[in-house]
Amino acid sequence: MRMNTLSLLSQLSVPSEAKIALVVMDGLGGLPHPETQQTELETARTANLDYLAREGICGLAEPIGPGLTPGSGPGHLALFGYDPLTFTIGRGILEALGVDFPLQPGDVAARGNFCTIDDHHLIVDRRAGRISTEECTRLCQQLSDIAMPGIQALVAPVEEHRFLLVLRGDHLNPDLSDSDPQQLGLPAKEVTPLSTGAIKTAALANEWVARAKAILASSYPANMVLLRGFSELPHFPSLSELYKLNPAAIATYPMYRGLAKLLGMKVVDGGHSIEDEFAALAKYYGQHDFIFLHIKQTDSAGEDGDFWRKVRVIEEVDAALSRLLELHPDVIIVTGDHSTPAVLKAHSWHPVPFLLYSQFCRPDEVTGFSERACTRGSLGTFPALELMPLALAHARRLTKFGA
Repeated sequence: MRMNTLSLLSQLSVPSEAKIALVVMDGLGGLPHPETQQTELETARTANLDYLAREGICGLAEPIGPGLTPGSGPGHLALFGYDPLTFTIGRGILEALGVDFPLQPGDVAARGNFCTIDDHHLIVDRRAGRISTEECTRLCQQLSDIAMPGIQALVAPVEEHRFLLVLRGDHLNPDLSDSDPQQLGLPAKEVTPLSTGAIKTAALANEWVARAKAILASSYPANMVLLRGFSELPHFPSLSELYKLNPAAIATYPMYRGLAKLLGMKVVDGGHSIEDEFAALAKYYGQHDFIFLHIKQTDSAGEDGDFWRKVRVIEEVDAALSRLLELHPDVIIVTGDHSTPAVLKAHSWHPVPFLLYSQFCRPDEVTGFSERACTRGSLGTFPALELMPLALAHARRLTKFGA
């Protein structure tokens, strides 16, 4: 949502007892399997999702714009009403917030991946076989010994192959390109300055990568690092300020907890499994009027190219939705932050299936929840930025605009 629209929503929002539940299945959208011609959602057995689609309204949400493939950060910002073209943030800060890293003013943070390179220095696995978090922690301890001239290079494990790099010192600038080409068969890219003020920081980042590569040379499959999302800590208006909400977030992966903290949500303990997350939703439901529940496993399966695992995750979420239905929220929304089709093994530009359930819906002709079904929904293909005004309106939390 652009700032003038956010300002309007802030003026129109009113406190209420009505409750909103937002379930985000990361990377939800898919493409047809070449053998069955059915997407993951079309393949999965989804009685609860189909019920919500029949009784609610549906459409396809466009995270950023036609043809644009979003990262998880921009995709989620759009869902919460923050125009990702205006409210920009790098992945590094979200990771730092997610693991409660003690950031200081001027810190430059980057998200890191341990990856695998071959004898020709070409990337053959961007995630190093998804090494264990224990192995990641061990390797981060080794990289923490790298001494840099004039600055500190602080390294912290995140989860599996992911780690956090924080550069701390005077006159650092986060205006840097990524070293991750996000493709296989290519070498890691050099970090380049995107402005003249970032030349020094780019040189330091490249020196750190070179030293890390030397240390990791014998640590196959995690024998190289990739960096992306260089950023400093920004200030965004909170959901409470904008929408008069008392929001909570349930997420197993640190980055999404970090995003929730940045937007002023209370991050509660959601355990480690989908079942744990829905149990946490039931536990904290009475204390909050807006609950964001994030499912990471759909995206992980899509990125791994595991079509059938993604189907199973969708079915597991569908079964767990019965716990949410028993609570009778005033508004239930289920969607994704972007599409991650298993046949592509990557995020894609395709709009994401979206459903909204409320007693104040005008039900459309959709009878099931899938990409193909949602193309017939009354919402059509619409900007994901419109999720929050739709949610607030159906919860009767917006007053009339104008006389």
